Amino acid sequence: MERKFYLDLAAAGLRMPIGTHLVLHQHSEPEAILLDGKRLGDVLIETAELFKTPLVVPLMDLTLEKEALLLTMGVPSAEISQYHFTELPSTPNAIALTPRMKASCEAIAHVAQVSKFVPMGMSIGPFSLMTKLLADPITPVFLAGTGATAIEEPDVALVEAALVAAEKVISAYLDAQITAGAKAVIVCEPAANLVYFSPKQLEVDFTVFDRFVMAPMQRIQQKLAHHGVDLIFHDCGELTDGMVKRFATLGAAMISMGSSRKLWEDAVFIPKDTVLYGNLPTKRFYAAQLSVTEVERMAEELLAKMRAAGHPFILGSECDVLSVPGSEREIISKVNAFMRCGCCA
Repeated sequence: MERKFYLDLAAAGLRMPIGTHLVLHQHSEPEAILLDGKRLGDVLIETAELFKTPLVVPLMDLTLEKEALLLTMGVPSAEISQYHFTELPSTPNAIALTPRMKASCEAIAHVAQVSKFVPMGMSIGPFSLMTKLLADPITPVFLAGTGATAIEEPDVALVEAALVAAEKVISAYLDAQITAGAKAVIVCEPAANLVYFSPKQLEVDFTVFDRFVMAPMQRIQQKLAHHGVDLIFHDCGELTDGMVKRFATLGAAMISMGSSRKLWEDAVFIPKDTVLYGNLPTKRFYAAQLSVTEVERMAEELLAKMRAAGHPFILGSECDVLSVPGSEREIISKVNAFMRCGCCA
């Protein structure tokens, strides 16, 4: 879509959470809906209508790609959540999409066919998926940062092979979502952060970060751009300014970061045609200790400081707003609070 579309949403004062999980779990059969493309598509539309946004945001479920990859490789379903590569994987020639993935694609198609909303896709990023495939990704990433090669260190070779496999399944799922009609895709790289990368190494240079995070993301951006699909980049991890500067080069239509970042300070790193999104601490909305009044204060401060920064901005959640059993009213009250603040801004 034209970049002006997102800039106009920001200029109009759009406020929105990533709230599909919240709405889905107001229904009596959420697990069944996840496997029914039409019903899931209706929930996506319901969510967009509830929060008065033209953007239809899928569930931020970052487990789907690992499941698809490992099932394709013959790993039993019961073992997938705890499964890690211990030897070099042989990347499959083709990836079989799971029923969940197929339903998600059908939901995108349903939104495109029956509504005027903008259907969006969702994907984990290659580096973040790689970290889910290894028991200890931190050590070999550090070793690679010292200059160790795959020939010298088997664990570095394992990281490289897992990253190739991760990009393979992500690419297959992106192709399916694009074919279904996604006009933009949120790509989530929460593991591209200071847990997995040594800040001391990054003070010297970003070679290992560029190799393991940026190069795969650039290929994804090129794929999306080739199909006329917009990149929405999300990383809610602990970041350095250097990381943010690199993310800014991806040409994303929107960039979303966690509440650890001060978006009004990050605005100097981000091109003016990229909308900043976020970043209220919605991971804590279930807690009574974070009051509605405090959420309102945070929202007003963020709005004021982003206006002062003069950067296109959409007020929203730092991540997806999860429905927590027993805390639904607490969470909704805080979402409504920052939505009201937007109306008054």
